[in-house]
Amino acid sequence: MQINDIIKGCIGGDILCQKELFDLLAGKLMGVCMRYSKDKMEAEDLLQDSFIKIFTNLESFKNDGPLEAWARRIIINTSIKKYHKMSYQNESPSSDLMPEKTTDFSALDGLLYNELLEMVNDLPQGYRVVFNLYAVEGYSHKEIAELLNIKEATSRSQLVKARMVLQEKITKSQKIVI
Repeated sequence: MQINDIIKGCIGGDILCQKELFDLLAGKLMGVCMRYSKDKMEAEDLLQDSFIKIFTNLESFKNDGPLEAWARRIIINTSIKKYHKMSYQNESPSSDLMPEKTTDFSALDGLLYNELLEMVNDLPQGYRVVFNLYAVEGYSHKEIAELLNIKEATSRSQLVKARMVLQEKITKSQKIVI
């Protein structure tokens, strides 16, 4: 079945088309959810909440780009709304930037994707959201500040702090391996 037929079926309330769309997108979108969640259970909740929004708003999909990109944006927005509800913005948003340390890239050689994902997931909520929006999704600090209702300096500061925490975790994990 073609994607346009699946979309039309979903809009019409066809449960089989909804299942087919879920099966088509869920695996890829779960990866996005994992980056914005602290554990798998929270990621599954985020995926479920996002799919409810996807099915509810599917009529607004203009077909001017990939459906996956549109659905990914819904997940990011759902995650940001959850972030606002949890009010984890009390993570010392200082505006003074700390100098970045450079990481020896050879330390990253032995690091598996799942290990890195776990390290990112262990970051405090604010650090994790800013890190994902900036480093993974490609948002600017100005865009992040607008999305999260924080100052640009706070976005920069939380990114620097997230990187420092990640660098420390990577270094520690490499010392354990060696």
